[in-house]
Amino acid sequence: MSELQSNIKRINDKLQKLLKRHIQLQKDNERQSKLIATLQETKEKNAQHIAQLQEQVNILKTSAGQMNDADKKAFEKHIDQYIKQIDKCIGLLAE
Repeated sequence: MSELQSNIKRINDKLQKLLKRHIQLQKDNERQSKLIATLQETKEKNAQHIAQLQEQVNILKTSAGQMNDADKKAFEKHIDQYIKQIDKCIGLLAE
């Protein structure tokens, strides 16, 4: 009977260790998930900031007259898109 009790105690101890490890891993997983979400948010903000800075560079190039043909076409494409959006908004307001 003593051997059976020692085996049960050993199994119980191992189970307790596994439960503690499981809880710790859950906490680590939650922390990592929060970190991933924060990093993704930062990445999106940085991408928006880069896009804004790129637009500013294009505007400065245009105002300085230093654009090559490819840059001019890309800039005109952006301007056309803005005009289309403005026209769409005016159409919606007119309804």
